[in-house]
Amino acid sequence: MPAEIEGLQEECGIFGVWGHTDASQITYYGLHSLQHRGQEGTGMVVTDGSKLSGVKGDGLVTEVFTAESMKDLSGNSAIGHVRYSTNGGSGYENIQPLLFHSQTGSMALCHNGSLINAKALRNQLENQGSIFQTSSDTEILAHLIRRGGFTSLKDRVKNALSMLKGAYAFLIMTETELIVALDPNGMKPLALGKLGNAYVVASETCAFDIVGAKFERDIYPGELLVISDEGLHSEMFSLASHTAMCTMEYIYFSRPDSNINGINVHSARKRLGKQLALEAPIEADVVTGVPDSSISVAIGYAEATGIPYEMGLIKNRYVGRTFIQPSQALRDQGVKMKLSPVRGVVEGKRVIMVDDSIVRGTTSKRIVNLLREAGATEVHVVISSPAIKNPCFYGIDMSTRKELIAANHSIEEIREIMGADSLTFLSVDGMVEAINKNESGKSQGLCLACFTGNYPTEINPVDSEEKVPVC
Repeated sequence: MPAEIEGLQEECGIFGVWGHTDASQITYYGLHSLQHRGQEGTGMVVTDGSKLSGVKGDGLVTEVFTAESMKDLSGNSAIGHVRYSTNGGSGYENIQPLLFHSQTGSMALCHNGSLINAKALRNQLENQGSIFQTSSDTEILAHLIRRGGFTSLKDRVKNALSMLKGAYAFLIMTETELIVALDPNGMKPLALGKLGNAYVVASETCAFDIVGAKFERDIYPGELLVISDEGLHSEMFSLASHTAMCTMEYIYFSRPDSNINGINVHSARKRLGKQLALEAPIEADVVTGVPDSSISVAIGYAEATGIPYEMGLIKNRYVGRTFIQPSQALRDQGVKMKLSPVRGVVEGKRVIMVDDSIVRGTTSKRIVNLLREAGATEVHVVISSPAIKNPCFYGIDMSTRKELIAANHSIEEIREIMGADSLTFLSVDGMVEAINKNESGKSQGLCLACFTGNYPTEINPVDSEEKVPVC
């Protein structure tokens, strides 16, 4: 999938469990199911009721959590994190959960999202004497909580959260409780489940299926959830005038077997494909999707048009992490290591290539060339999202306009650059209708900022061309 190949990345996935004797094993499998949300590093912190212990490292879940390292993770509650680092955000110290020890107890935090006022808060805290150990904006919350005085942890967390601006889903664990918080606009997915008598929290519901947990409900925007051995307590720390779930969760980031706010991701993508068929009817012989996130869209497009869907592109699953450097020739044609056209499907055919988004455009051009080299007579590109013209400040790695091809070129210019016979982006209205026209009957507010430039929170114009700190 080009979004993956080109570097469009969600920053994190989080998972937590409270009250289960196999907490570390459950968290391992939960994080493994969220691996698509970050492959650079992972970590886990476990409590046995009296102390917090953690393991973290660079690499995949299966690489960091070995039989040897898991021996140090005994307890009945745990939180874990998978991350993707952006410029300036890599480094062992930034791998989460962050773990802090003090005379009054320990605390671990992990975070999905990005704080748009992180720089101002960091400067303020440093001027007040705080010393930061990481460049992650997640650490800011720890300092704010610590400076909250001698009130209860819940009240200190609520006070700290009131100072944050941006998109965030937090898990905060001490020896005796797990605190869950979602930003007031509900911009990141976060769900609550149960596994027997234990509570489970995850970025995506697909993690519940893996560990055998039952989905209970989504975490509400602005909700603070406190889970302990006494049970579950919920209250609102903030109320937003509108919700704004990240639209890219439906288009690209989330697994197709996840449900977000009652909407199945696979079904939403099929509806996006059917809406594309209405907006972009094209005479062709075959429809193919760029794996993986576009396959559901391509199936929907094919069903709506009656044009056969075929696997015209195959993804190589074994090139993501390797210690063997490819030859220079292969580096120059890197997309061929990740995607291969199926000549028997596309040769001599007019091909509709379905994709989820175009960010920088370089890989889309290479995929069009691959299909032509395999014998496609025409290549028509249809995109299941509108053109991305604006940077994201909420935890997606596209934070400058200069890297977005649609911010600097017209659709016709992009088509010429790609070498496609036609190029169609889905309309904003069509996208919103397709996502919200769902089997649950639920309609929700969506963040459309990268398409429309209308941000759900206040954005400082000075930051519009700067890389922003991330989790």
